[in-house]
Amino acid sequence: MEQIIDSNQMEKFKDILTNQIDRILEQARVSRLELNDENNRETEYIDQAAVHSDQSMRLRLRSRESRLLNKLRLALERIDNGTYGECEVCGEPISIKRLEARPMTTKCIHCKEAEELLESIFK
Repeated sequence: MEQIIDSNQMEKFKDILTNQIDRILEQARVSRLELNDENNRETEYIDQAAVHSDQSMRLRLRSRESRLLNKLRLALERIDNGTYGECEVCGEPISIKRLEARPMTTKCIHCKEAEELLESIFK
């Protein structure tokens, strides 16, 4: 039987999620400043290729972080509406260990493993 999250643990997860959001937003701000700085600098032709490659990699990373940011915000919404820590598939509580490892998760380990097994079968 999975343990249900108490109010102290819920606050802990809210802090974790909020801190992760803040960290991602700060990284995005710094990246935006760096990209602007690189675009404003005059570079030689060969250096331009390296700069463009670096910018492309950063933009892909920011895109990935944008998706993570959305998941983190949705987790905070689940805290606010009282559904945080409940599996969206079976409705059972998600283990605290799983939430500690991945605080934005929406599925218990059993449902996630079943989903991954189905994905591997139908690939």
